[in-house]
Formats: sequence, C-alpha cells, structure tokens
Amino acid sequence: MENAPAPGTGTPTPARDVHIRPGGPADAPAILAMLDSAVAWMNARGNTEQWGTIPYSQRPRGPARVEEYTTHHTPYIAELAGTPVGALVLHTGPSPDLPLPPAPEPERYVRLLVTERRHAGRGIGAALLTRAAEETRRAGVHLLRVDCWAGDDGALVAYYQRNGFTPATTFQAGPTGTWPGRLLTRRLP
Repeated sequence: MENAPAPGTGTPTPARDVHIRPGGPADAPAILAMLDSAVAWMNARGNTEQWGTIPYSQRPRGPARVEEYTTHHTPYIAELAGTPVGALVLHTGPSPDLPLPPAPEPERYVRLLVTERRHAGRGIGAALLTRAAEETRRAGVHLLRVDCWAGDDGALVAYYQRNGFTPATTFQAGPTGTWPGRLLTRRLP
C-alpha cells in the first residue's frame, strides 16, 4: 500500500538515499508499526474501507500474518539512515484469501507494500518495487503481479501503473465480497 504521487507527476523516482535489505522475523514489529500508521493515515483521510479502522497489530490475525510474511515469504525492508521506512513482501502467488488463481506460469507476487507515511513522496515504494522486479528477474521469472484496493478514485491502481504494472482483472473480496480489488501484472525481460 503506497500512496500515489499527485496526478500528472509522472513515474515515481526511486529514492536515492534509501537502502533496501532482506528482512526477517526481527522486522515484524517495524512492519506492524508501519501498517498501523497506514491504517491511521487512511482513516484520517476518510478512507475506512481499504484496510478498515482496526490497527493491524490489534487484528486477530494481524501479528501472525506479519510473522508469516517474515518467516515463510521473502521480505525486504527499506531504510533511511538505518531506520525502517518501508516493507515489501514477495511470494510465489496470490494470497489464498483472495479469489485469484495462481498464474499459469512461474511468478513472483507482491503480497505487501507499505511505507512510513511521514516519508511519503520520497520514492520509497518505487524503490521497493524496483527491487521486487530485480529479484524476480534474478530468479529467472518473467512475471511480477500485485493486487490492490481499486476503490475510491483508483489512485492506488494508477500508482502501480506508473511503476510499470498493467491492470488485469478486477475482483471482489472481503467477508462480504464488496471490497473492490484490482490485479496488475508486470512483464520482465
């Protein structure tokens, strides 16, 4: 979940002063804090639909999901001056919680993208997505996919488009089946 730059600003430029490193279980508290901050930020802007109103750390499966991300998936942490300011989690397919089938070919899937809101606009999300593409290529895989919330004005979908992704299918998810989602793909040489 990365907020999109203002319309018309073009492709986000990855931050030059950000350091991206592999993540692990010790990063779970920082990721939970970023997720909680993102929920609070979205709610302050009137968006209570994308991630709800309950801080991620207080959700029944929130901490366990982040622990799974840091132990059974491939996490990356973006840092500025040694402080975590973003996280990206790669996996080999979509979450089983979503009505999305795996791709018919090997893929890498962005399961999580979150940045610390106080550093918004610095290209941290773009830098993490660049790293995801590099790691996908390095694995010999040519398909990178991500899903996101497609509600409101579609700003998040547009953000991923500016970062090289192409909209694919739409879907509805959530307990009531009313959460509007969008699957996006990126082909890598």
